[in-house]
Amino acid sequence: MSRLVFTTITTKSFLKLPPSSSSFHFKIFKSSSFRVCRMASDSSSSSSSSSAVPSPSSAIDFLSLCHRLKSTKRAGWVKRDIKGPESIADHMYRMGLMALIASDTPGVNRDKCIKMAIVHDIAEAIVGDITPSDGIPKLEKSRREKEALDQMCKLLGGGPRAEEIHELWMEYEENSTNEAKVVKDFDKIEMILQALEYEKEQDKDLEEFFQSTAGKFQTDLGKAWASEIASRRKKQD
Repeated sequence: MSRLVFTTITTKSFLKLPPSSSSFHFKIFKSSSFRVCRMASDSSSSSSSSSAVPSPSSAIDFLSLCHRLKSTKRAGWVKRDIKGPESIADHMYRMGLMALIASDTPGVNRDKCIKMAIVHDIAEAIVGDITPSDGIPKLEKSRREKEALDQMCKLLGGGPRAEEIHELWMEYEENSTNEAKVVKDFDKIEMILQALEYEKEQDKDLEEFFQSTAGKFQTDLGKAWASEIASRRKKQD
């Protein structure tokens, strides 16, 4: 009975997704949801230690879904006809590098920033890269992404790994910690650095991306790196 209910919930969730991605994800979760529910029904006979880490099956299902982060191009660049635009995973990877090389800041856990950078856009594996130009209200965007995150954590089998991903994502979404503020700045930094590179490589004018981030950096580190990028852009002109 629990399997049937869970599958129905999952199916309805995916029917809300854009046509371009819904069939793909429905196919994955239709089988994966069954597996998650089966694990839940068997949990009463398992020791608590068995859920400490994802099972091989849950881990591979989760990682296979995350492949979408590698294959989905960032929508802002696609809409501006950038050739060979970066993927969502490309974006998150360089943010992870930013957190890795950033100078130590009092009250900021660098390792946590690295993890947060890796997962901050993870829900886009299901909902895609929703941009302001799509006309979707912020609250609705957040709802869709939160629902997707919950599905991914269930697919991972729950437990401490899934809980850590969930907590990191929520901190970022709510901008509730020093680490979240740093990573929010990295998100903008990565975008304008990529814009600078596309301007140079493809002779594009991407001023709107610089304007959209102006005055919105929350940390001294973010402001310093943004200033350096702006300086290089002036020299490039």
